[in-house]
Amino acid sequence: MSLPIDLAVIGGSGLYKFPGLENTERHAVNTPYGAASGDVVLGDFAGKRVAFMARHGESHSLPPHRVNYRANLWALHSLGARRVIGVNAVGGIRADMGPRVIVVPDQIIDYTHGRYTSYCDVEGAEVKHIDFSEPYTRALRQSLVAAAADAGIAVIDGGCYGATQGPRLETRAEIARLKRDGCDLVGMTGMPEAALARELEIDYACLALVANFAAGCGDEEEISIEEIFAHLAAATAEVPKILAALLKS
Repeated sequence: MSLPIDLAVIGGSGLYKFPGLENTERHAVNTPYGAASGDVVLGDFAGKRVAFMARHGESHSLPPHRVNYRANLWALHSLGARRVIGVNAVGGIRADMGPRVIVVPDQIIDYTHGRYTSYCDVEGAEVKHIDFSEPYTRALRQSLVAAAADAGIAVIDGGCYGATQGPRLETRAEIARLKRDGCDLVGMTGMPEAALARELEIDYACLALVANFAAGCGDEEEISIEEIFAHLAAATAEVPKILAALLKS
């Protein structure tokens, strides 16, 4: 079943429902890869048809390493989504990527393990060697950055996202390693989502919302979960404005 969908959004921590989505209908999609994180909610936003899925489930019941990324992307694609924005909560490593900053990254390094990373993992499936030199679709990234400017919201264009296993936060030594590797941000859900989107030939980009400085990168001795969610809520409030500008462009 293919529906007219102008944009799909996968919400991360703190974004379990899409604000402003009207005339909604829910679609429970059966996939060859098991259950998705939840229903796909389809509705009207900024004069367009938008699909939304909560990556961790609407009650945040799925930790990062238990998310069925294959089922999620497959469900959106099967309904007709061809452009997907992944909204990801992250920690900032680079000095200018502190709490409440929004980043549109252009690179990623995968440190995760034990996740299903490809649709080729199924018996009899065609093996695809996708070009992943640029893990995010350049045109969609550029459109996101331009949309943020149109909405009057500051974002940082570019940066390297280090995807770690989670659900625990990282040690200072691990963050020091990521920094040496060239990572500017650290999160737990960037992969394999981006690669799976590429396998399905979906245009995919990321809005990374900085919830805290990563371990050893800020002034705090300890990272407060309460502060993380306060910063995340402030950054999340800007997401609908950016996406509205994207859909109107």
